[in-house]
Amino acid sequence: MVAADIIRRPSDTSNKSDFVGFANFPNQVFRRCIKNGFDFTIMVVGQSGLGKSTFLNSLFLADIYDTTPKEKPIPKTVEIKSQTLCMMENDVKLYATFVDTPGFGDHVNNANCWDPIVKYIDSKFGDYLSAETMIERNANIRDNRVHLCFYFIAPTGHGLKELDIEFMKALQEKVNIIPVIAKADTLTTSEMVSFKQNILRELEEHEIRVYKFPEQDNLVIDIKNPPPKCEDTRKRIPFAVVGSNKVVDVGSKRVRVREYPWGTVEVENLVHNDFIALRDMIIRSNLIDLVNVTRDVHYENFRYKQMCKGNKGGALDRDPFTQLEQEKLTCEREAEEVRRTKEKIFADKVAAREAKMNERARQLDEQEKENRRILEEKHRSLQLLIEQSGELRRAAGINDSGSSIGRHSPPEKSKKKSGTLNIFNRN
Repeated sequence: MVAADIIRRPSDTSNKSDFVGFANFPNQVFRRCIKNGFDFTIMVVGQSGLGKSTFLNSLFLADIYDTTPKEKPIPKTVEIKSQTLCMMENDVKLYATFVDTPGFGDHVNNANCWDPIVKYIDSKFGDYLSAETMIERNANIRDNRVHLCFYFIAPTGHGLKELDIEFMKALQEKVNIIPVIAKADTLTTSEMVSFKQNILRELEEHEIRVYKFPEQDNLVIDIKNPPPKCEDTRKRIPFAVVGSNKVVDVGSKRVRVREYPWGTVEVENLVHNDFIALRDMIIRSNLIDLVNVTRDVHYENFRYKQMCKGNKGGALDRDPFTQLEQEKLTCEREAEEVRRTKEKIFADKVAAREAKMNERARQLDEQEKENRRILEEKHRSLQLLIEQSGELRRAAGINDSGSSIGRHSPPEKSKKKSGTLNIFNRN
């Protein structure tokens, strides 16, 4: 920044002739922000049953998710589900987008189960980059980039699992990660202290960078509702939280509690868990810092990589119209390649179909020839049987005639004898 001399104007605005008016600049910015509202996206990641939905309901004191127990099949892959709600508090509009990742870490083989999450974050960066680089772009671009990722750690009491380490390594350069110990009421005080120490040590050993809260001097503090001291809050990292959807009356105020046979755990009680400290540090003090880190660090890294990919081969030296023409030619070549690929696939399918039909026709021809051969053989066999039957009939007819002559011969002999007798009789 260029050094400039400071000219201080009178702070008394009663005399309008001495008041220029640029002191109202913050008020103008404030009014514009109130009019447009703010965008903020929160992602929650963790295994099923760690209370992620209940945590978000408790964080914003609203029923964002329905926590009624439902029997749902475990998805085969990690799903990404998001919903956007407009929340208003003292006329300030917050367009909050909540991103859930059901199915994460719930399978036997969880290798690379974070890939869909990485692709989702990159896709939101890509959407913002596309909207930002359009020739006719909108002045008010909706910011759907992921500003914060709560990663829920199972309260094992020992340390981070391999899945926890690999996930945070994969996303540490893409989003602000805040590790959260879920179901803090399942561990004793000594177990929780040891568990936090183990987590911090493992984060340092594996060089995992999580979101670093700004120093106390850089915090934007609400004077009416000041958050706890920064030093006290830092000692609670990583935050161990408890969530609940049950609201009861305690004295003159309504609080969220978890009831057990042995007692009650208050969600907004720093003695019981770190929920209120986490909420104050995130929402009351560091929302803007999270947005700025996302914009100035994570998004700029993504943008730089995309520009390097698109500018290979000296594209930085080309004017925009030449680059557009080059991109057009590239798209045309890709479209032509896709067309040729589809035509080849179609031709291959047609050839395969024709080959199948030809094979079927050949089989039918062979079957027809075989049937014809069998028919001819049967015809010949039938003719042979007819001929044999005729011969047998003719042979049977000859025998009949011979036998009839034999039967009539004795009467002739008897006639001769009788004739002889007649001769003698006449004499």
